[in-house]
Amino acid sequence: MNALNIKHTRAHQGLARVYHLKNLRKAAYDEMTKLIEKARSNASAYEKRSEYCDRDMAKSDLSMASQLDPLRTYPYRYRAAVLMDDHKEAEAIEELSRAIDFKPDLQLLHLRAAFYDSMGDFVSAVRDCEAALCLDPIHNEILDLCNKAREHIREPK
Repeated sequence: MNALNIKHTRAHQGLARVYHLKNLRKAAYDEMTKLIEKARSNASAYEKRSEYCDRDMAKSDLSMASQLDPLRTYPYRYRAAVLMDDHKEAEAIEELSRAIDFKPDLQLLHLRAAFYDSMGDFVSAVRDCEAALCLDPIHNEILDLCNKAREHIREPK
């Protein structure tokens, strides 16, 4: 018996990915729905399914993922990115800050630093970069962002 015949969790995810790569988003979404129906409290399945649907449905799936496992950080990053796209910068920062409060994660700190940088709050950007660099001192993208933000701080007004 192989994984596709028994519809193992990874098989559903793999099939969904194949459908997605073939630009069959509905089939990918449906495949992940089958997984969710099988494993009702599977936060990662809701998170993964959010990749195969429109923004409103994705927000709903990520809300469910957060309810099932509030410590997952991807839903916070996604919601923050949507808020930034909607020009709701302060709300995006708040969303990331909520997640950073319970998990000072490299990706969260990097994203919030980038948001601060885009908003012109270079002092906060440097602060988050320095925190992220404590987790990974040689992360090139964060080093570049930090140096760029420091340059802005040094510029005469």
